[in-house]
Amino acid sequence: MKTFRTMIASVPGLLLAVMLLAVPVSVAQADELGDAVLNLQHAWAKANYTTPEGKKEAAFKSLVERAAALAAKYPQRAEPKIWEAIIRAGYAGAMGGVSSMFNAMPQMEKGRDLLLAAEKIDPMAMHGSIYTTLGSFYYMVPGGFIGFKDTDKALEYLNKGIALAPEDMDANYFLGDYWLDQKKYKKALPYFEKVISLPDVEDRPVYSRGRKAEAAGKLAEVKKRLHIK
Repeated sequence: MKTFRTMIASVPGLLLAVMLLAVPVSVAQADELGDAVLNLQHAWAKANYTTPEGKKEAAFKSLVERAAALAAKYPQRAEPKIWEAIIRAGYAGAMGGVSSMFNAMPQMEKGRDLLLAAEKIDPMAMHGSIYTTLGSFYYMVPGGFIGFKDTDKALEYLNKGIALAPEDMDANYFLGDYWLDQKKYKKALPYFEKVISLPDVEDRPVYSRGRKAEAAGKLAEVKKRLHIK
């Protein structure tokens, strides 16, 4: 039988063994989460850019359920919350019908709350995309009694996002879109040009093509407004 002293003497060895066992599990969990988030990104890109309009709402609804399950599985990680928020915004945008405005706003509110929760966990997660996404929410939603539109807060978040990731495709796209929305066409122009000039995002070809196509369309609109050929 081991004595208490023998057990104490073996503690460092036991701790080392536990640590060595724990490292692969931690790495495995990180790999599992990273793969799951990448799969959500691919599914979002497919739903957003290649799914027919009439089928988008159903696609996003299913995707919301997947994202929410992942966020519940990893409650202390910011990344699943960020992507659940982005997907909920896609679901809101895909809704049709007369009541879509009222059905969509709960999705946007939930998304906003998820992003604020993610910020408390890791504000730098995914290259500061929390701030770019929050900024896009605040200028895109309606105001008044329906939504939480706040263009000042939107610009504050968008500027924070691009300061953290100046080469990020979304950070540039949404800041350009914000200035387009505000009819500040000269300010919008360089951001859309930047999106088009950026290299494709690694492992996300559908997203890269789709976002660049959106930027090209909005750049054409900006140039038309500025009488630039």
